[in-house]
Amino acid sequence: MIKKVLFSICLATMMQVAQAQTQEFPLYEGKVPNTKPHKNTESSATDANGILRISEVSIPSITVYPAPKETANGTAVIVFPGGGYRILAASHEGSDVAKELNKIGVTAFVLKYRIPDSTKQVDRTIAPLQDAQQALRFVRSKAESFGVNPNRIGILGFSAGGHLAATTATHFAQPVGELADKSNVRPDFAVLLYPVITMKPFGHRGSQEQLIGKNPSESLVALYSNELQVTPQTPPCFLVHAQDDGGVPVQNSLRFYDALVEKKVPAELHIYPKGGHGFGLNNKTTPDKWFERLKSWMDSNGWLKK
Repeated sequence: MIKKVLFSICLATMMQVAQAQTQEFPLYEGKVPNTKPHKNTESSATDANGILRISEVSIPSITVYPAPKETANGTAVIVFPGGGYRILAASHEGSDVAKELNKIGVTAFVLKYRIPDSTKQVDRTIAPLQDAQQALRFVRSKAESFGVNPNRIGILGFSAGGHLAATTATHFAQPVGELADKSNVRPDFAVLLYPVITMKPFGHRGSQEQLIGKNPSESLVALYSNELQVTPQTPPCFLVHAQDDGGVPVQNSLRFYDALVEKKVPAELHIYPKGGHGFGLNNKTTPDKWFERLKSWMDSNGWLKK
């Protein structure tokens, strides 16, 4: 009986520690900027493939996954789940990745960014980028309390979240929204997984329509075609794509990589023959693990050193 009680106490303590390690914070203090009066209709559900899908996000937040103290190296990565700017694939492109980053000593933050919606935002086209830039402000401003080096903060995005990551990596010189200030919103590196990069002609139509509309101006198309926005100041990038991706053509990563090379930005690109779209951490068509490639890349750049 005593053993059972002790076991229950230990189990409860372990659960409390695990829960304490992960904490969700509101992204903004007070009112969310660039917002119209609206009812919060956010919902979440797990689909047939076990993927947690969060819909109609209008109140952004950020969840921290601290690296274990004994292995923490001071590097942080902010994760942007994909979902076509319609939903957030919050598990296999969010929390699962954060936990994997913890294993290599990296403190991870999963961003629940706003879904573009003209009924809820004054300007839907800037809402996700506004949240991504605020996430960088948030992590840098609290870096000491999180045990993070403010000069070693990267971003990682999948699919439409990859587009958001690429936008964040190329649009930092002109922060958006009413909270734009002189804070550093340039990520120190960017990791892009099967990313949407361009709006035309190889872009993902669903992401385009959700972010900038069905009939966007040519200037808006060019602004969010991130291969056109690369400069020598763009941070180092790591890209992964599958050649047979039927959702977001591999040309997206190829074009971005070409632009990075042209501007002499350090970059590494991995193309798998198969894998399709949305494979998250596990491309089942190959024994090769892209996360191991990422680990080597980060290590070679000094981001895994204490």
